[in-house]
Amino acid sequence: MDRELYGREAVLHDSGLVARLSGLTRHGAARVAYEHGDDPPVTVFTGGRGMGKTALLKEVRNRYKGYTPLALLDCAHVEPPADHGPGWSEVTGALTELAVQLSPKVLAAKPVQFPRLSLGLVAVASLGWSQEDDERARNDLLRLGPLLATVDATKGAAGNWVAKVLSKLAANFAEATAPMAGVLAEATVETVLEEVFGRFQRASENWYGSYRNAGGRGKAGLRQLAIDFEQGGRRRREAEDFLVGALTEDLLHAYTGLRRGTRVGRPVLLLDNAHEQLGRRLVEPILRARADGRRDRVVILATSRIREHEGLRHATRTRLPETAHRAPCPRGTSVGSGILAVELTPLSPAQTRAAFDRHDPAGRTPAELSRAVHRLTGGRPLGVALLGRAAGEAPAELRAGLTPGGLLDLTVELREDTPPVPVAPTLLAELLPVRRPGPYAVLAATHDEESARMLAHARLQAESLDGDVALRVRDRLRSEDWAVSDQASRHFVADPLLRALLLYRLRFEDADDPRYAAWRAVHETLHRHYGPEPGPYRLHHDLALGRTEEAVTHLRVTFPEQDVLGWLGRLRFVAAAPYPRERNRPGPDPRRAVALGQAPSGELPAGLDADSTELHLSVRRLLHAVWLLTDPLALPDDDVADRLAHELRRLSGRHLTGSGSLWDAATHWPRDIRAWRELSLPPGREDGV
Repeated sequence: MDRELYGREAVLHDSGLVARLSGLTRHGAARVAYEHGDDPPVTVFTGGRGMGKTALLKEVRNRYKGYTPLALLDCAHVEPPADHGPGWSEVTGALTELAVQLSPKVLAAKPVQFPRLSLGLVAVASLGWSQEDDERARNDLLRLGPLLATVDATKGAAGNWVAKVLSKLAANFAEATAPMAGVLAEATVETVLEEVFGRFQRASENWYGSYRNAGGRGKAGLRQLAIDFEQGGRRRREAEDFLVGALTEDLLHAYTGLRRGTRVGRPVLLLDNAHEQLGRRLVEPILRARADGRRDRVVILATSRIREHEGLRHATRTRLPETAHRAPCPRGTSVGSGILAVELTPLSPAQTRAAFDRHDPAGRTPAELSRAVHRLTGGRPLGVALLGRAAGEAPAELRAGLTPGGLLDLTVELREDTPPVPVAPTLLAELLPVRRPGPYAVLAATHDEESARMLAHARLQAESLDGDVALRVRDRLRSEDWAVSDQASRHFVADPLLRALLLYRLRFEDADDPRYAAWRAVHETLHRHYGPEPGPYRLHHDLALGRTEEAVTHLRVTFPEQDVLGWLGRLRFVAAAPYPRERNRPGPDPRRAVALGQAPSGELPAGLDADSTELHLSVRRLLHAVWLLTDPLALPDDDVADRLAHELRRLSGRHLTGSGSLWDAATHWPRDIRAWRELSLPPGREDGV
């Protein structure tokens, strides 16, 4: 069954990017004109974790498998076989896997054979074999069975040829005068040609005559290939590059050989996590060959978590929606100009709404919940999908009061055969797959590199004996393409979703509520770091600790000053503090009652006259209103937004010089909130700074 597209129609539609590159609509239903003729670009989808790169490749596989030769490989997870010989590398292992996936029969076309690749991999497999240990040779040869079965299914899979190869090798050990790698490779290749290859396939050997020092002789090329592979370093890379060429040559031959014209479309290689070294080792030889004028007809769709990867320096860049009807990729003089880098864009609010409707078609959750989740996740598909599923599976008694924070408290059933998993830890593990997320959770409470290093020194000294923990965390976040030390938001972990998940872990991971020892220790340390004066950073951590009166007092005392925009900025920053929420707490948010003036006023500072008392209570209501309305884990509240405007207008009438800015904030800040924007400063500024 097709998955929901959620904004990926530009790639998967019947006239979308994949159709125009492969020449086929999904399920092979119709032919499509090739957009790039016989020179399709390597298309690399870029985006951070959770942006749907893997899901997109899997959906391409689901729609096109069985209709054109296709293979999907995760370049970050090519597992080496147990006790493999020196003839195995990540590249040779990947090529074997790709060939086996590409070979099966597809609609109206014979299986693809890989005789050239088989011979090359047979040659390098012989490295490390010895007369005393023929078990290693036997195991390495048997592992080649599925690949040789693409040449002749009956002979390759049967394995009868293995004994004959071993017998011939035994005769060659004593007679060897040339380098052993070359002798064994030649003997192995000869036996495979005789025992597995048919009359027409044996000519494939000649292709290796173009290899270094081969002089047009195929066996000499295969011998040299094995010797180069054994040497390692640059020579091994040259050998592996030639083997990549063998794969594409076999695919090309399937489309241009004796039975050409019987195949429609093009073969498709799907390479997930191609930013890894293996991805480059597979893609770059193909790019170089294409730059030299070779046309292989292979459609390569890859993904890269790193948008600014060095391999994409010369790529043509575009965004996903722009590829819906046309995706130009002009080839320049550089090899990398053959890459089309397509940035995956976040889901729109409407697409997020559609995802929630799919899991909750009856609309039993709050109407604004999907939009609030879009604000929290930034439209990151993984977050939207998991939180949407959690909303659909929420207990009936909780649905009406769900908030984004409440969704993080739930469990969700990802598969019918496994127990439900907690939402917040599961989502965090997907977005930040590190062995120990604890240090990241601690540093998520900080604001910049300086405060992160201070906190790491105070709280995380045991985490590393060989370097600065904060800098190691910073570098890991950057390597995962997460923004850090964002000056606009003044947070060390700049992404709102990742920061919210890490702070959630900091508060709840130790299961020590109501003490919340780790949360309190971190924020108390930062509170002391910014003391003793009541500056905005210190007050920010006061709120995170549940203490608001010092912030209210400071904002009241500084209210008459001339710099009203500075005052509004401090209010906005202090109120951006994470709320020390309780998990699974029923009922309305406690901040609401304070913002609406419905909560008891409590103890007031001593010595306030009537006018100062009125100002103090007004500022308290305003602070709690901003704190609630800008909280990414809460839902918007129209009554509180109206009260926010009311308090700002009252304050405007009290200020001697800055009434205009306060009045503008009363007008624009509620609009910003209802439009799901950051509170703008100056109020009404379009970029929201």
